[in-house]
Amino acid sequence: MSLRPAIPDDLPDVIAFLRDRLESSMFLLSNLADHGLKGTHPNAMRLWVAGGPVSGVVGLTNGGMLLPQWQGGDWPALRPLIARRPVAGLVGEAEQVAAARRELGLATAATRMANDEQGFALDLAALRLPDCGGYHLRPPGPDDRALMVGWRRAALEETQGVAPEASLILAKRDVEGWIARGSHRLLVHEGAAVAMTGFNATLPDAVQVGGVFTPPALRGRGHARRAVGLHLAEGHAAGASRALLFATNPAAIRAYTSLGFVPKGEIALVLFRTPTEVRK
Repeated sequence: MSLRPAIPDDLPDVIAFLRDRLESSMFLLSNLADHGLKGTHPNAMRLWVAGGPVSGVVGLTNGGMLLPQWQGGDWPALRPLIARRPVAGLVGEAEQVAAARRELGLATAATRMANDEQGFALDLAALRLPDCGGYHLRPPGPDDRALMVGWRRAALEETQGVAPEASLILAKRDVEGWIARGSHRLLVHEGAAVAMTGFNATLPDAVQVGGVFTPPALRGRGHARRAVGLHLAEGHAAGASRALLFATNPAAIRAYTSLGFVPKGEIALVLFRTPTEVRK
């Protein structure tokens, strides 16, 4: 089935289609909500749709992330549409990402990260908060930038294989964006920040957890579980009814399931060492 560029009149049907596949569509939906079509922000997207009614959606952000939601898609049909556009990575439902990489000639491109991660979902009415006595969350302020950049830099090197010479630049960019959006929180205990949590995609009724970090010396004390739990409670109070995330780390998975998250599909996250162009 052929793809065509999305136009504003398509958006109600596109959003309805993606909402029916929420667990693997949060980045697509959040980017659309924040930036619309063809914006200038790195997360703004070009969007293509298949079918009528909509049976598939593919987004490519200005930053080069390919976001597929096209089960059984005719991926070679995407080639001429994104040829000569650098692809920095892919994120989406695991089987679709694997098929897209294979059919677009990206399967052999060198990666710094290529994970199939367990997806999780939570009805926030069923959130199980741990004992948070003596802990509280607060939004970061200007004086927290250096701490957060250091933590983000460590996370990028630890979990995404980012080289030290690049991690500082990326960490500064990420932290500035988080502070501007108000998406992240610091967990405070005895006057000191001990962990960080955030939402990497948000809708009025749903949030996706991302950017969680506890420094190695403070791990194993339940800090991340408290940070995520308190942030989800805050999101629930603001109107969100559902939370999503994906993870591979066993300790993180134990923390998330203790909060009430249940498995929901598999999400693949692929990041190339250098942006890679798709050939026609």
